[in-house]
Amino acid sequence: VRGRSMAAPSAPRPPRPRKEPQPLVIPRSAAEEQRLRLERLMRNPEKTVPIPEKLNEWAPRPPPEFVRDVMGSSAGAGSGEFHVYRHLRRREYQRQDFMDAMAEKQRLDEEFQKKLERNKMIAEEQTAKRRRKRQKLKEKKLQAKKNKLEQKKQEKEPDQSQERVSSEEDDDEDSKEEEEKEDDAEEPSFVMGRG
Repeated sequence: VRGRSMAAPSAPRPPRPRKEPQPLVIPRSAAEEQRLRLERLMRNPEKTVPIPEKLNEWAPRPPPEFVRDVMGSSAGAGSGEFHVYRHLRRREYQRQDFMDAMAEKQRLDEEFQKKLERNKMIAEEQTAKRRRKRQKLKEKKLQAKKNKLEQKKQEKEPDQSQERVSSEEDDDEDSKEEEEKEDDAEEPSFVMGRG
């Protein structure tokens, strides 16, 4: 046996725990597939989950600071120079395409941010308009409630004043009746000698 010392006999290993056989489930939709993955992750919550890092965007190699093999315009260039030129040209076109793509992406990002701001402003205006409308309705209801309460008070007040007037009239009638009774007590109901 390679890598083991023969001096100390190793203790027998405990048997490995057997995994429960999992039924084969074929997901029929993306949601079901995601549910199965989540269930598998939640079977062992202590296990770490590998989260892939975001890959860096490809960027062209920066142009060299010092170019050693400068192409000359003199005659007699070898057959290999064409391939060197072809690679340089491809690399330069790639760099220009990348710069154009980055400029386009930046322009689209700026347009998107402007659109977001515009939508946010429109939404805030709509919200403010609706808020004013709700406030108006609230004030209208409150005013209607106050008017109703005042109307009820006014209706009660005339009833009370009528009651007062009627109670005063009753008092007057009572006092008149009492006076009449007193007068009746003083004057006899019939006078002798008149007729």
